[in-house]
Amino acid sequence: MDNRPIGIFDSGIGGLTVVKEVMEQLPSEQIIYFGDTARVPYGSKTKETITKYSRQIIKFLLEKEVKAVIIACGTASSNSLKTMQEEFEKLPIKGVVQPGASAAIITTNNNKIGIIGTEATVRSGAYEKLIKGQNPTIDVYSKACPLFVPLAEEGWVEGDIAELTAQRYLNELLEKDIDTLVLGCTHYPLLIACIKRVVGNNVKLVNPATETASELKQLLEENSMLRLAEIEPLHEFYVSDNTTKFDQLALSILQRTYFAQKIDIDQY
Repeated sequence: MDNRPIGIFDSGIGGLTVVKEVMEQLPSEQIIYFGDTARVPYGSKTKETITKYSRQIIKFLLEKEVKAVIIACGTASSNSLKTMQEEFEKLPIKGVVQPGASAAIITTNNNKIGIIGTEATVRSGAYEKLIKGQNPTIDVYSKACPLFVPLAEEGWVEGDIAELTAQRYLNELLEKDIDTLVLGCTHYPLLIACIKRVVGNNVKLVNPATETASELKQLLEENSMLRLAEIEPLHEFYVSDNTTKFDQLALSILQRTYFAQKIDIDQY
């Protein structure tokens, strides 16, 4: 038994797609969430800057006495996960890239997988390395989709702008005859209806958030770290800027009202 909370963080609201999955698979667990809304997006930043941001956030979450952390950001997972695991070696830290890569390998039938993510995620080659490492015969095609994050952050997930943007990004991958598409940024599931319309029924979508929550559940079960308190968990949400906008989008994603507190992350 371990009644300490789980820490989850992202560059903004995208990580709430992971929060939603964790809430569904581990309803008894308490969650401490941080969204770095002042510095979103991470995708255009350097590996060094992304690593610095991840370090600051994990230090904040440790003040909240978390028992494990999910880096619910494809960009931060692909650029800083290994370093964070080394620096905070006593803290279990999970990313979203490995679960997404493993799910894609299982899903594909024709061994042609598309990856969409931020510029930094694509530049890191993290998905390709993991997929090729497990199955060298798979062809992996990656495409940076930088406009998807601001669209998600603004709530513009439907309509002509979202659909035209998706067509512009995804047609190149469809020409490669992919049968599986990994949503390599946790913001992207917010545009899943639009993306589905563009890629059609012959392409299966992989949402790493689902697999990440499953891996966390397995970790907690295997290490006797599940929360067994009878009191309903009280989740906490923190941001680095603009609480009102975050609260509105959190309600839309989680279907329940949560209010975020603003903190100065630069002090960590």
